[in-house]
Amino acid sequence: MSLLSVEDALGRILTSATPPSLSELVDLHDGSARVLSQDIPALVTHPAFDNSAMDGYAVRHQDIETIGAELTVIGQSAAGHGFKGDVKPGEAVRIFTGAPVPSGADTVIIQEDTERLPGNRIRTKFVPGQGRHIRMAGQDFTAGEAALFAGDVLDPGRLTLAAGMNHSRLPVFKRPRVAILATGDELLVPGSEPGADQIIASNSFGVAAIARDNGADVIDLGIVGDDREAITAQVERAQAANIDVLVTLGGASVGDHDLVQSTLLACGMTLDFWRIAMRPGKPLMVGQLGETIVLGLPGNPVSSLVCSLLFLEPLVRKLARLPDRDRQATARLASALPANDIRKDYVRARLSRDDGGTLVAHPFSRQDSSMMKVFAQSDCLIVRPPYAAESPAGTACDILRLR
Repeated sequence: MSLLSVEDALGRILTSATPPSLSELVDLHDGSARVLSQDIPALVTHPAFDNSAMDGYAVRHQDIETIGAELTVIGQSAAGHGFKGDVKPGEAVRIFTGAPVPSGADTVIIQEDTERLPGNRIRTKFVPGQGRHIRMAGQDFTAGEAALFAGDVLDPGRLTLAAGMNHSRLPVFKRPRVAILATGDELLVPGSEPGADQIIASNSFGVAAIARDNGADVIDLGIVGDDREAITAQVERAQAANIDVLVTLGGASVGDHDLVQSTLLACGMTLDFWRIAMRPGKPLMVGQLGETIVLGLPGNPVSSLVCSLLFLEPLVRKLARLPDRDRQATARLASALPANDIRKDYVRARLSRDDGGTLVAHPFSRQDSSMMKVFAQSDCLIVRPPYAAESPAGTACDILRLR
């Protein structure tokens, strides 16, 4: 099987992805970044009544048509404690922001445009337009009006609107479920004491974070050794949990100790492809196991993270009905890069800005796919197409932002 381009690989992965159609009710506090599954009508009208947008005086406009008009203040209207009487000719009501506009008044003159006189009297210093500083009932939305719609991603503004429409819970699509299985006899959980031939398993934590950050619920299947029965048992456990994506870490190649691909095939997986023209991350495996999409990520930490950003992130976002995340930008190279070969290269780099504000990418001198510290210190990946020529310092380059 020949190497597949990154673009073709992503296209094939996304073509096989169908977002879950099930929905659930969530509390407003749990609604951030969830996607509405149906239109949401307002349960109340807002504003529920004419109210003041400013502190000042509620008046009849015909009483203040000339500067210097004098009015008698007959009471006050505060938020939650409206004035119950009527405003008659020559009268005003002290009013505060959000308070109901009393009957008979049609304008609010702000307090800065008035002068207090003895005996509960005021004199006007300005003539506002009729209706000024009054928020009319229903000017935002009315009861029964749909103001949020299926497919809307709930953000701070939409959650605020939902609360204002008097909803305490909202119908949203269920999150896609992603199960992660790490494989390898050499792996131990963090906090263990590794023996001479063992290492601490790290990949699953970064991969899980990428899945969660893009809208998935994650099931950690833990670590299994290079054992077909153990791998099969965890695959069956994942299928029983009705997952949408199964991510395996390591063992997806075809070496003597790489058992994941052959075990999944024995479980009924249809293999789509498993080699990508990219660096790091060449041995990426993609297949279909029933309704579940299988992503077999390389075992090296940086390879698994880069593949997750390029393939798992857009896959999860499609399944979660979230818009694409755009990490693309351009920068200039701080140092030269050699010519590239057949594979698309993702070079770890730091970012800075020059005196003119242009982004400058500083590639790390060491790019081994096992070096977690370099990746953690990187701000971006410099994207180099296949067969790219040698690029001197100052050359424009495409980058993918990591943060």
